[in-house]
Amino acid sequence: MSEITPEVVAEHGLNETEYQRVLEIMGREPNLLELGIFSVMWSEHCSYKSSKKWLKTLPTEAPHVIEGPGENAGVIDIGEGLAAVFKMESHNHPSFIEPYQGAATGVGGILRDVFTMGARPIANLNALRFGSPEHAKTRHLVSGVVAGIGGYGNCVGVPTVGGEVNFDPSYNGNILVNAMTVGLAPADRIFKAAAQGVGNPVIYVGSKTGRDGIHGATMASAEFDDDSDEKRPTVQVGDPFTEKLLIEACLELMETDAIIGIQDMGAAGLTSSSFEMASKGGMGVELNLDQVPCREDGMTPYEMMLSESQERMLMVLKPGNEDMARGIMEKWDLDFAVIGSLTETGRMVLRMHGDVVGDLPIDPLAEASPEYDRPWVPTPAREELDAKDLPVPGDTGKVLYQLMGSPNLCSRRWIWEQYDHMVMADTQARPGGDAAVVRVHGTGRALAISTDCTPRYCVADPARGGAQAVAESWRNLTAVGATPLAITDNMNFGNPERPEIMGQFVGCIEGMRAACDALAYPVVSGNVSLYNETNGAAILPTPAIGGVGVIEDAAKTAGIAFTEEGADILLIGETTGHLGSTTYLSEIEGRSDGAPPAVDLEREKCNGDFVRQLIVSGQVTVCHDLSDGGLAVSVAEMALAGGIGATLEQAAESDLPTHAWLFGEDQARYLIATPNAQTLLEAAQAAGVPAGIIGRTGGKTLTLPGGSPISLGDLSRAHEGWLPDYMAGTVN
Repeated sequence: MSEITPEVVAEHGLNETEYQRVLEIMGREPNLLELGIFSVMWSEHCSYKSSKKWLKTLPTEAPHVIEGPGENAGVIDIGEGLAAVFKMESHNHPSFIEPYQGAATGVGGILRDVFTMGARPIANLNALRFGSPEHAKTRHLVSGVVAGIGGYGNCVGVPTVGGEVNFDPSYNGNILVNAMTVGLAPADRIFKAAAQGVGNPVIYVGSKTGRDGIHGATMASAEFDDDSDEKRPTVQVGDPFTEKLLIEACLELMETDAIIGIQDMGAAGLTSSSFEMASKGGMGVELNLDQVPCREDGMTPYEMMLSESQERMLMVLKPGNEDMARGIMEKWDLDFAVIGSLTETGRMVLRMHGDVVGDLPIDPLAEASPEYDRPWVPTPAREELDAKDLPVPGDTGKVLYQLMGSPNLCSRRWIWEQYDHMVMADTQARPGGDAAVVRVHGTGRALAISTDCTPRYCVADPARGGAQAVAESWRNLTAVGATPLAITDNMNFGNPERPEIMGQFVGCIEGMRAACDALAYPVVSGNVSLYNETNGAAILPTPAIGGVGVIEDAAKTAGIAFTEEGADILLIGETTGHLGSTTYLSEIEGRSDGAPPAVDLEREKCNGDFVRQLIVSGQVTVCHDLSDGGLAVSVAEMALAGGIGATLEQAAESDLPTHAWLFGEDQARYLIATPNAQTLLEAAQAAGVPAGIIGRTGGKTLTLPGGSPISLGDLSRAHEGWLPDYMAGTVN
């Protein structure tokens, strides 16, 4: 057995204080296996030691919340005896090192988090951030990540229905791959991880254990340097066909009354699953590692316990059900092994070849992981940017053309056409709109799902950025007619040991908390990914938000496409022409300064509730929220989606510069196309909601104030062309 030196401790990611705590808990020096177990369980990725102080401040309760943070996924009641089970999780570091397998196993892992709870997965989404298009690795990373997501999701038979993609130089050394899955389960049959019952068998099912992914959790808890390629062996290898078998086998077994507790083997593999199950149930556990199915010869206890091989589950069964469960697993061609039993000792005892190779107390290790109150400093406030100080463009039409063909506003069709978004035949709204809409099979209802975040707002003002991310998620669900119910989050930040980075995290949490409270939109699950930086250069703070809402009547939804000529275009919400920290400022002026737009949460709720009621009552079928690029970009997206042009007119009484009116990113706004404008204007006035006619649909061109007409054909070629041309190597 290797000697435990300070160098070995440091290699396992533990600092001197943490190792002293290990010695206190153990009452002796740990062996290498025990040190490895402490290492992964106390890693940032598994323990949230820098973030849990602040995560506890987020609102997590509501009448419709069945299960909040702490289980594998969040659970909300969606009516008719059904529950939606969902979570978002990161696979950032592995995807940078090995993009195909990193992204693929990210999809596999989040699927297991959901079906572990007893839910059949019905939809996948992803939130992706890549470096500058000019960076040498970006094209390779985009190609690998998209192929990995498609390869796994398509094979496992769950539709990938939505997501988001951004490019920014801050992600050059650390891309973000955040995967989200939503599933459906009977509301009264939710499975949890707690182990119960002294003597009950501990069961291993799924794939065999290999040497892939060892120390994956520890690697995901450290920043990169120039040697990231050397970490390739820490990336897991996925098999989506086995995952499909595992889904069906587990759901079949869940139809019986045999399972007491169940947990997927995700980060830290057999270690985390066994410790978490035992800790949640107040139990001890003995494992016989000789019984662990292995695909490689000569695997050590250290390798078995820390492997992050994919498609594996751990469960505790009621005694006497082993043969029945084995039969189900073998029918689906999966490994089944009784690898241990529960005890009343409160300890984890690991045996191999008749010897005790590890003996650790469970609760001190699982529950007493370090919790840090990291020093933090607030992000300095930026000055508000006056649009009148910016140059007036000569032709607003040319500006729109440039924006629509830019990396962050171009069509993502090249990406989502590689995903099977129609498998299961319940996808009602395909990628490209405000939110995906997926029918709840066998009912007349649907779920709306979206992922949202604007990192440039978060770096400019973390509190505003955090609030805006939640509000935009709520707005996107509202824009299709859904009642937003709850969110999952994926908090992606740099090194929390730097006070300015920790300040970004704290600020974003504060903004998210305010928005979740104001919008009655609680957090039910999530993930934290820190140390996303290379050689001291951090990513933009990126608190990605995954939102889920319910549509009571799936026949009454709205889409973004213009559907008829001669319709009035109504703008709901107030326009002040905010250009600070906007896409316009970045793409046209090459600047990133200025405060981000203000977020009036009371106005968000008022405007959104009004718009939703119009959709639910059947008065509106065309709606689009306003976000990146402002009014002009949103109208262009609606025109291209429907193949119908439009002419916009700025009100004579408006004193805003035209470019600010067209491209400002003021919040709490929606666009509606309707033949019944007067009726809706009267309703808006009665509800105290700002509204006005800003244009009319018709023709095959788009005409903006201060600009020459643009043909939809030319605009479509610019919008649709950038990404495939970039991936083909014909543009930078």
